[in-house]
Amino acid sequence: MRLKRGMGIADARAMHPSLDVVEADPEADRRLLESLADWCDRYTPLVALEGGDGLFLDITGCAHLFGGERAMLDDLLLRLFHQGFSARAGLASTPGAAWAGARFSLSPIAPGDEAAALAPLPLAALRIAPETRSGLESVGLRTAGVIMAAPRAPLARRFGKGLLIRLDQALGRIDEAISPRLPVADLSAERHLAEPIMLTDHIEELAFILATTLKKGLERRGEGARALELALFRVDGAVSRIAVGTSRPLREPRLVRRLFHERLTAAEGVIDAGFGFDLVRLSVLQAARLEIGQADLGGVETDEGEELAVFADRVRARLGQTAVLRPLMVESRIPERAAIAVPFAEAAGGPAAREQVRGHGPADRPIRLFRPPEPVEVMMAEIPEGPPARFRWRRALHDVARAEGPERIAPEWWREKEDAATRDYFRIEDAKGRRYWLFRQGFYGATEATPRWYMHGIFA
Repeated sequence: MRLKRGMGIADARAMHPSLDVVEADPEADRRLLESLADWCDRYTPLVALEGGDGLFLDITGCAHLFGGERAMLDDLLLRLFHQGFSARAGLASTPGAAWAGARFSLSPIAPGDEAAALAPLPLAALRIAPETRSGLESVGLRTAGVIMAAPRAPLARRFGKGLLIRLDQALGRIDEAISPRLPVADLSAERHLAEPIMLTDHIEELAFILATTLKKGLERRGEGARALELALFRVDGAVSRIAVGTSRPLREPRLVRRLFHERLTAAEGVIDAGFGFDLVRLSVLQAARLEIGQADLGGVETDEGEELAVFADRVRARLGQTAVLRPLMVESRIPERAAIAVPFAEAAGGPAAREQVRGHGPADRPIRLFRPPEPVEVMMAEIPEGPPARFRWRRALHDVARAEGPERIAPEWWREKEDAATRDYFRIEDAKGRRYWLFRQGFYGATEATPRWYMHGIFA
């Protein structure tokens, strides 16, 4: 007797005493299926999960790269067999027919032959809900062919429109879209290798070759890459993906190689080459318009920000996206809120952003701000609105030689608490020539509380 899904363990062991029972681990099964989906990316970028035990591959426009649809199917099943999987595959022009072909071991179904191929199959081949299938079987409708021949209106009234939708999807009357797990790259280039590679130098060389191929496509589109991904397909099925981002659109293969050199160096010891990689693919995940800059007579572009962008990209590739930050001004006059630090690639492009930072607000701001401001003990001060004459900061006493101010900054009433106090800032120089930025929070005599002084920054 055969085992069936849902059968109790006692009944199964009564039929097969030597049966080995292993606790189910749905999460591990899901991870395995996702890793197989990554591996199937070698055949097509349109790979989607189907339930807990299947995959959909849209091979439109990809089969000729493997010698045809049947050759691709044979290659896929053979590789899975060598990896230790017992897999079945279906080939058809509709996802519904391919699903039925895989689960009921049908030969490849030619376009237009879906109805003939599905007719003798049970209702499960139509992917309908179990309760709908039970209802159909209870009235003697047990095969897909019977459903196809039955009047549609009574079926819809009694069993719902979902039954007819599944039938039409399988027969190609209604389009059924496949939602791929990963975004489809704008451009990609790949190299199948007769001999697997393992060394980092070889991977970098292949990245350079593939970037040279992609450069032609980017030039035709007038674009440059903003995000690139290098996919390394291992012979045993594992896939490693390495992504780099750029601050500016680029398509120069030499620069692409340098970015992946930094990324591979940072990932050394993390990426396991195993028995080697037999397929390497370079993809442009994000592209942007690339404006060609004016060059001087020596052939060097005059954009002074390019070297900074290249340096920042290499550092970010080695140390992470937040390793290089750029300040951007925001609408706030409170000093600690006037600028935010964002990753270099996310900031507004090039020199314009730097000019915006330099040109915003008073020029006489300290080169370093303390967050939060540090308390200061003032021994003598001109009351009510004058600067301090002597103060103690970090247990050191400072005599004020010169002072400028005050610069008054009121609280942002729309976001502050009602009791937030106004700040009076002073630029202070002590007797030793050191310059500080202090502020008094509150006014003398305005409230019962004594105003407090803080050190907010230091000048060069």
